[in-house]
Amino acid sequence: MEKRQTAAIVVAAGGSTRMGQPKQRIPLLGIPVIFRTLLAFEAAQTIDAVVVVARREDMEFIKAGAANFHIRKLAQVVSGGDSRQKSVAAGLEALPEGTDFVAIHDGARPLIQPEDIDRVVEAAYQVRAAAAAVRAKDTIKQADNHGLVTGTPDRQFLWTVQTPQVFEISAYRMAMKQALMEGLDFTDDCQLMEHQGFRVQLVEGAYTNLKITTPEDIVFAEALLQKKSAQRRILGMRMGHGYDVHRLTQGRKLILGGVHIPYEKGLLGHSDADVLAHAVADALLGAAALGDIGGLFPDTDPRFKDADSLMLLEETMAKVREAGYTVVNIDATILAQAPKLKPYIPEMRRKLAAACHIDMGQVSVKATTEEGLGFTGSGDGIAAHAVCLIEKAFYEEDSIPLGRQ
Repeated sequence: MEKRQTAAIVVAAGGSTRMGQPKQRIPLLGIPVIFRTLLAFEAAQTIDAVVVVARREDMEFIKAGAANFHIRKLAQVVSGGDSRQKSVAAGLEALPEGTDFVAIHDGARPLIQPEDIDRVVEAAYQVRAAAAAVRAKDTIKQADNHGLVTGTPDRQFLWTVQTPQVFEISAYRMAMKQALMEGLDFTDDCQLMEHQGFRVQLVEGAYTNLKITTPEDIVFAEALLQKKSAQRRILGMRMGHGYDVHRLTQGRKLILGGVHIPYEKGLLGHSDADVLAHAVADALLGAAALGDIGGLFPDTDPRFKDADSLMLLEETMAKVREAGYTVVNIDATILAQAPKLKPYIPEMRRKLAAACHIDMGQVSVKATTEEGLGFTGSGDGIAAHAVCLIEKAFYEEDSIPLGRQ
């Protein structure tokens, strides 16, 4: 299928009145709601860029968090309006040039799966408008203003619409313009398109793609995440070891684990020469039997001149994930006579964890000297060792999708 440029608008500008606190900042097993949502779009193969529409007071929080979680598809964070339609309109204006399709998603739907995003986008490529939805499980009643039943629709024709909702950008802009001219303000983007005569294809999603609205939803969402973890079946565990060493020289920054360490010398190399990130990357590649970073990022390639090694590590992690593995833990040791590294170790752990999309508690970094002995002991260079444990697993819902039984 031909690839179209597809950007997402993640709408996160609501007031959270029913939650009683900003729901985008609430952690779900340690990761705030908005970043779980953005990580799903980061992993979706069809999405090229993401615009977040947020409350003004959340904009810097989202920008900083996106950098910490290495969410590289984030194009802009813009301020929302006083209605959903106005917020989407603000996001629409911020989309990158050349966007062919737009995927609109609620920031408070953090359990959306990347593959479900891709299925809705690919359906929209065919019919210009598509949305995730699930079949109604309960009998629905129509009632008058007094609560008296006036009808019972046939449940087989009823769906609960979710997000993402994906539209051809020219068609959506036309529908938005017409709604503004008519003074209409829709709470659902499909309804906006339907008003202009477009037919929307519903793509069956998952009941787990819930919208965080009340405190009870947080409890339910965390239970779903924990259930998925508990249902994991290990098919195999593998260990890997990585080692790297670089010479210290004048005129270079000292970067270790993505952290700039103030020092009179830096490490010499084709990239930023981050020996710690390189050792971790080699450990991961070794565990998955995918070669080494020299083969993946050769120093003869000008694209990697002065490259950010955390970005190389993230690309390495993508290869490991493609092979079907997840990381259990990483343990690394830096060998350096100077400078003192202890104050910088927590930040190294955080950055390495973010690049590998794992929790900080899964990453250990230690530093030691070699008592003046050898290459590192003489202060000529710095080395790093890393070991990791990875696992290949599947979940019960891979055979019977959770929420679609």
